[in-house]
Amino acid sequence: MAQAGGHGACWAGFDLGGTKMMAAIYDGRFRELARERKKTKPSEGFKPGIERMVRTIQDGLAAAGVKPGRLRGIGLGCPGPVDMKRGIVLEAPNLGWTRARVRDAMEKAFKCRVVVANDVDAGLFGEYMFGAARGARCAVGIFPGTGIGGACIYEGRILRGSVYSCMEIGHIPVQPEGPVCGCGRRGCLEALASRLAVAAAAALASHRGKAPCLQRCAGADVAAMRSGTLAESLRAGDKAVAEIVLQSARWLGRGIATVVNLLAPDAVILGGGLVEAMPRSYIEEAERTARSLCMSTYRNCFKVKRASLGDDAVVLGAAALAEQAES
Repeated sequence: MAQAGGHGACWAGFDLGGTKMMAAIYDGRFRELARERKKTKPSEGFKPGIERMVRTIQDGLAAAGVKPGRLRGIGLGCPGPVDMKRGIVLEAPNLGWTRARVRDAMEKAFKCRVVVANDVDAGLFGEYMFGAARGARCAVGIFPGTGIGGACIYEGRILRGSVYSCMEIGHIPVQPEGPVCGCGRRGCLEALASRLAVAAAAALASHRGKAPCLQRCAGADVAAMRSGTLAESLRAGDKAVAEIVLQSARWLGRGIATVVNLLAPDAVILGGGLVEAMPRSYIEEAERTARSLCMSTYRNCFKVKRASLGDDAVVLGAAALAEQAES
């Protein structure tokens, strides 16, 4: 990418999570100059949260040796539905924010352009610009975690509604009268294929003595069954856990097939802890299921790939969105 603006112009990307936040400072060629992390502390509320975000970026600028006047733009990846046009986080339950005017507050602090995007949108944009989705005309991202996040980049732009972010893939109904989802409806993809759903099923297998390694590591405590714990169980040969994870991949494949029938993407990018726990077999199972269920016309039009940027995807994508907004 050509140097943005020249004369030492810099960009900041920001990843706002429920437990931690991270800022990264980039030069005009998107080479990282510095990064800074802090705890989010959602119990403090919106104003202290914004102040903490401002300090994180300021500390990143100081670590990079960059004066605030060189900062051309800030991109923010935030959880929950976002009004990108007005820079408002409409609802972020894990932060306790509703209709939070994030852009106004950050522009007041830094006197530069600020772009607010959904964090999954920003992450997929990072993969589109710098990672696994480079060169795709239409890229869909699906990220199984506590929930299941979805995003789509179409011809270089985030696919969204007339006002709000969209692509709530986790709430595609895939099993009538299935388990209750966090949204209150039954049979959503998220209720069957998220890490939380896998953890609950793995806890039951552990309780029944069908996963010896997992039982030693975490007992039957769902909260203790993080992606790393599940990965350790898989490496140790807990067959019951492997089948639970692969079944979640099959459910995810059903969701992919639905999206393929709607959008005919050329790239489907999978990321998140479950994918990283057993990337090859998980992706192969999801892809096999998707190809068997989508329309035959689209069966060979897409590739399923593992996300390549890890924790850098959101900050890189958010910073690139800030540059795109200026062009």
